[in-house]
Amino acid sequence: MRAGSGASIARRRLVLASLALPALGWNASAWAATLPAPASLAAELAGALARKQPLVVMASLDGCPFCRVVRDSHLAPLRAESGLPVVQLDTASTRAVLDFAGTASTHDQLLRAWGVATWPTVLFFGAQGKEVAERLVGASIPDFYGAYLDERLAAARRRLGS
Repeated sequence: MRAGSGASIARRRLVLASLALPALGWNASAWAATLPAPASLAAELAGALARKQPLVVMASLDGCPFCRVVRDSHLAPLRAESGLPVVQLDTASTRAVLDFAGTASTHDQLLRAWGVATWPTVLFFGAQGKEVAERLVGASIPDFYGAYLDERLAAARRRLGS
C-alpha cells in the first residue's frame, strides 16, 4: 500500500480520532477494537489463501497497552476496510484452537511453539502455515508502525504471488 493511499489516510484519521476521544470525555475502552479468535488456523488460512492474502496473526497479551494500539489503530481498521484476514491469539490463554495441521492446541501453546516472546508480535502465514514475511515484533516506534506493517504485508503478498 502506498503511503498516501486511502487506507493509510483512513488509518491516520482513525488514530487521530482515537487520540481525541479522551479529551472529549469519551471512554476510549468503549471503542476498543476486537479481532476474532480462530477456532481453526487451517480454516482461517484456507480462507485467506482463497482471497490471495496472507493470514495475519496477532500475538497479544491481555492488558498490554502496545497490543491495544496495534489492534485498535492498525489491524482492526485494515480488517474492516479491506477485509484483510486477521486473527488474534492470546498468550497465557487456554482457549482451544486447531493449528495449521488440524491438531488441537491452545493459544498459549501455539505462541510458545512459534517462539513468540514479545507482545505484540504480528505474524504473516502462507501455504502450509509457513511464515511468508518477517515478523513485526513490538510496537516501540508508533510513528513508523503503519509503514512497517505495510512493508511486511507487501512482502507476504509478493511471496504468495498476489
